[in-house]
Amino acid sequence: MSRRQATVDSLMAEKISAIVRADDRAVAEQAMAAAVEGGFRVIEFTLTTPGAMELITQFRTMDESLIVGAGTVMTPQTADEAVKAGAQFIVSPVFDPAVVKRCGQLDVAAIPGTQTPTEMQLAHEGGADFVKLFPAPPHVADYIRYILAPQPHLKIFPTAGVNIDNMLEVLRAGAAGLGFVKPLFDPGLMTNGDFNAIRKRAEQICARLTEL
Repeated sequence: MSRRQATVDSLMAEKISAIVRADDRAVAEQAMAAAVEGGFRVIEFTLTTPGAMELITQFRTMDESLIVGAGTVMTPQTADEAVKAGAQFIVSPVFDPAVVKRCGQLDVAAIPGTQTPTEMQLAHEGGADFVKLFPAPPHVADYIRYILAPQPHLKIFPTAGVNIDNMLEVLRAGAAGLGFVKPLFDPGLMTNGDFNAIRKRAEQICARLTEL
């Protein structure tokens, strides 16, 4: 099995990803550590976060069981840097065929950003492993149902508009996985350094997943 396929299988099995975006490296580090302590095994550092590359390396080294990804990857060159740092999957807010192609060459999973059925299909045909649903439409679960009815081959991974209250509905609608940003890393908790509260949120999200 390829490294890329192993990552895809892990993402499909885990179903939930913790995605941190912060203005301070130390805050991002402590917040993600809290999410991991709370039960998340798939984590993503957006590259707009200071020191994101170093954090990818740190968390990969710290715990080999973690699946670590890089977010907001906009160029093939940045994908190269992220994979060198240890990223196992690459996430973008848009679909750039060159980035997806490079992910295939690097043997890592590609998750480009898409919203419309046409964008999702083009990304799928271009080699994407998942299609990130971004930005979030109203009624995420219904939107996913509408798309999967004629396009059941898509692996849709919403990373916005998902929270602990609707996560099960979205997964039951057919989402391949879910990304948690603000519902996990609440800006107020991040500002106040309340990482214990973030850990508790992570525990609650992981516990809710067992109800699926």
